[in-house]
Amino acid sequence: MRLRVVGAVLLSAAAYYVYVPLPSGINEPWKLMLLDALLRSLMQAGDVAHSLGLCHRAHLLNQIVYWVEVIEAQSCSAVNVTDSVLGGMPARIFQPKKGKKLKRGVIYFHGGGWALGTARMRTYDLLCRKMAEDLDAVIMSVDYRLVPDATFPTQYYDVLAASRAFLSPQVLDRYSIDPGRVCVSGDSAGGNLAAAVVQELSADDSLTVKFKLQALIYPVLQALDFHTSSYQQNQGVPIVYRPAIVRFWLQYLGADPALEPLLLANNHSSLDQPAISAQTRSKLDWTALVPGEHKKNFQPLIRETGTPEVLAKVPGLVDVRAAPLLAERGVLARTPKAYVMTCEFDVLRDDGLMYARRLQDAGVTVSSDHYEDGFHACMVFSFLPMLSDVGQRSMKNYIRWLDQNL
Repeated sequence: MRLRVVGAVLLSAAAYYVYVPLPSGINEPWKLMLLDALLRSLMQAGDVAHSLGLCHRAHLLNQIVYWVEVIEAQSCSAVNVTDSVLGGMPARIFQPKKGKKLKRGVIYFHGGGWALGTARMRTYDLLCRKMAEDLDAVIMSVDYRLVPDATFPTQYYDVLAASRAFLSPQVLDRYSIDPGRVCVSGDSAGGNLAAAVVQELSADDSLTVKFKLQALIYPVLQALDFHTSSYQQNQGVPIVYRPAIVRFWLQYLGADPALEPLLLANNHSSLDQPAISAQTRSKLDWTALVPGEHKKNFQPLIRETGTPEVLAKVPGLVDVRAAPLLAERGVLARTPKAYVMTCEFDVLRDDGLMYARRLQDAGVTVSSDHYEDGFHACMVFSFLPMLSDVGQRSMKNYIRWLDQNL
């Protein structure tokens, strides 16, 4: 009897920890709750290790990721998989063994808040393997340096170097890639890096080969407004919470973590900030750029006065290489045809919606793929054990778009 009581108490405690109130429209909520409970536990363990001075929280989390998720490069009957170097960066290369002699090509950047993850993770390995087979394309999944060992603009320069190498005649010839059918893609922080890279390279007239497509998966694109309608609506929705995004930004930009409350309150983007012009503000005005059905009744949070020294301490907040949404219209106009995936239950939803709108306004053809039941990072959960219906749908539609346009 005593064991039953203890068991019931432990089960109740576990259920209490796992349960998170979720919007009714979210896909397979209990799977998301279980995943969120696991991630929260890991994040809390990282915070404890960090506060005790044992190691940086990102080091601990990545060590766990490596233990659990990293797999060796293993070829199969359809795809040859190897680990190599691209522009000085480690990369996992996926080459179809059959199909056309001249292949399509995709360079891919993984997500993880510029601090976590690797191209060698099982989820990314399976995604790129499927892309290679279904598209008959060479996929190069790149590992860039991570926080805390590297901060902005190091990650940007890493993926820029890898992208230049990817587009070089030597690499295209070596892997039999059609120079007219190449794409840059990435998810979350990787989507941020992909957008920044394609802006830079599209404006580089010295290049003989340029990207035909850009495919951005729930990208993070700005750090001036943490009270967009999606940040307000989804601040309590897993798997990425609003404070976590702010922390990732501060880590990426090499800033003092004590600034987190100021950014959460939008004090860094108040109207008395001389470094933020009216033109800059218009580039992320979600009240004008986000469709009405997503804005609902949320209202913007605009501070009259704030903390002016924040932008002086963290200039990366207004650096277009870190925040591609701030790019000028002329820069956007030179970028290639775009695919932008967004999810309704994602704090970053409006970043993607605003970018898609700004690309369209600049004359770029954009395919907006929005999932009303989706959540952040859903696409990488397209395989067991965290298989989700919206994950499978989003992955299939992403690959289908690439197949039809690349």
